Amino acid sequence: MEELSKKGEAAKMWQSIVQTGDFRKKMEDILPQELEIQAAVGANGFTAGRGGKEKLWWASVELTAWKEEGGEMHRENRSLSTLADDRLLKHLRDTVKSDSLIRCRVRPAKNGKYLYMTGPAQEGDDPELQMILQEQLRDVIMDVEGLGRFVLERTVGWFETKKDWLGTEINLTFDQDEEEVMESAIETARTLMEEQKGWDRRIREYAADQLLELANEWAESTAEEEETEFSGEDGQLVSREQFMERMELESIQAGEGGDFEFWFYDGDMFYGHSIHVTGNVEDGPDWAGMEG
Repeated sequence: MEELSKKGEAAKMWQSIVQTGDFRKKMEDILPQELEIQAAVGANGFTAGRGGKEKLWWASVELTAWKEEGGEMHRENRSLSTLADDRLLKHLRDTVKSDSLIRCRVRPAKNGKYLYMTGPAQEGDDPELQMILQEQLRDVIMDVEGLGRFVLERTVGWFETKKDWLGTEINLTFDQDEEEVMESAIETARTLMEEQKGWDRRIREYAADQLLELANEWAESTAEEEETEFSGEDGQLVSREQFMERMELESIQAGEGGDFEFWFYDGDMFYGHSIHVTGNVEDGPDWAGMEG
């Protein structure tokens, strides 16, 4: 009885979406034929977004493989998407888990870029998809000469390893991509790791030049709110050297063609936000900001 009740509630949630104008408008982009499919879900669950005036979420999850009942297997990434209100979005996140098999009804988009989900998902049981799921759950490892062993972090799509950077353990990463692109990113990583002291100083100096004024504005605001006395060198609560010392390196992302991104913990200068510095090994850092 409880299972029937849950199915009935799920059906009501889907029916409430069908009755909206947003749904009718979206159907202009969807083919009329409905398919029953089984699919393997990727490393992440449902994500969602909407514009400022939109009432419904556009919710999507990545499928790594899918097939119609009795049909051929499709081994390419494809989005499974649907319109959802807050309640249906929670239901989707509760019932469609990452790295799982599902069965559901869909209608293909006219542009072929996604499948529109038309009703609740159930657990899948296709043996061929089960083998694909087991395959995608295996660790993908890349041994890189001079840098060590990188493991693919599937949820973010990059290879990652732990490395020592001037006595601090950091994450060193590069994106999963075509072999030539990854080889270029690896060369970027080698360049940075071989000259740690020089790059560390250069990145910190650039970040201080770009963000020190903002850090002191935040510090002044805090001092005023807490009604503490304003003190510091040259009228500053945070000096240039203090700014550089308080930055704590967390990760480096190496990119193609010498591009790089350094991510630092801010030492509470921006209430726990990250300090992000980008640049290139040929030209040096070119942008710094506070994020997160």
